[in-house]
Amino acid sequence: MCYEVLSSIVTAMTTATAATQAPARPTARRPALDWRLRFGALSLIWGFSFLLIKVGTQGYAPFQVTLGRLAFGTAVLAGAMVVKRERLPRGVRTWAHLTVAAFLLNALPFSLFAYSELTIPSTLAGICNATSPLWGMALSLVALSEDRPTRVRVAGLGIGFLGVLTVLGAWQGFHGLDATGTAMALSASLSYPVGWIYVRRTLAGSSHSNLSLTGAQLLLATLQLAVVTPLFTSLPTRFPALPLLAIAALGALGTGLAVLVQYGLVAEVGPTTAQMVTYFIPVIATAAGVAVLGESLTWSTPVGAVIVLAGAALTQIRRRP
Repeated sequence: MCYEVLSSIVTAMTTATAATQAPARPTARRPALDWRLRFGALSLIWGFSFLLIKVGTQGYAPFQVTLGRLAFGTAVLAGAMVVKRERLPRGVRTWAHLTVAAFLLNALPFSLFAYSELTIPSTLAGICNATSPLWGMALSLVALSEDRPTRVRVAGLGIGFLGVLTVLGAWQGFHGLDATGTAMALSASLSYPVGWIYVRRTLAGSSHSNLSLTGAQLLLATLQLAVVTPLFTSLPTRFPALPLLAIAALGALGTGLAVLVQYGLVAEVGPTTAQMVTYFIPVIATAAGVAVLGESLTWSTPVGAVIVLAGAALTQIRRRP
């Protein structure tokens, strides 16, 4: 979710700059864990994020959940920057672009997902998140001149949105569906590729490291929520432990540690393989919501999710040069 895209927030941010930077120097030290184990851990972390959002909103306001998530995530990346002796980027123009990126890739979608889960199950939010590649493909055809459509990709776009209609039960007139919550979740998934395109147009080729840029981006998103949250919420009179732990895990693991794991995967196996994690997120989110939270599941939800993922996969197939 984070995320992260045309799948997740983080991969979009890293690949936007990686293409123009010098390749990393090979190192003799191999990661302690095989990349498949880290891939699986990342899938679980991001898949459970929607469950953690739901638990967090049971004790705190959505903006408070988002602020806590960003604060814990920023703390993790700040620690990583200290260990690696990274500095925050310089330049007014870079910070201005990062401010917009922080809003589109973090503050806005994180808040929309938190508000959406007040009225829709975490399973539906996780599946809505899987539509990001579909939105991204549609937007890139308009905004990125080098991204040419193919019949397969256009077909994937159509199939993917057919899957969305299946998940939402369109043939039943969307009976029992909270329109506002669902619209918020879909808008959150749309915000990711909008942010990705903005980053690609403005920050690609930056001389700053991916960790430096992403750390600054999360810091700016945290500051944005720190300004907004007091305007719409009041200071909690009590601090329930379980929701607070969920927010801490959501930030430290799902927004901080996950970024670092994703960096390693992109460097080791490439962005294409690393982005495959996107297709496991809705499956894990659905399983977690049903098994842990006891959310109901009709046949149209898993069937529609499979159709969405199939369409999303087709949109990522590009014509060979």
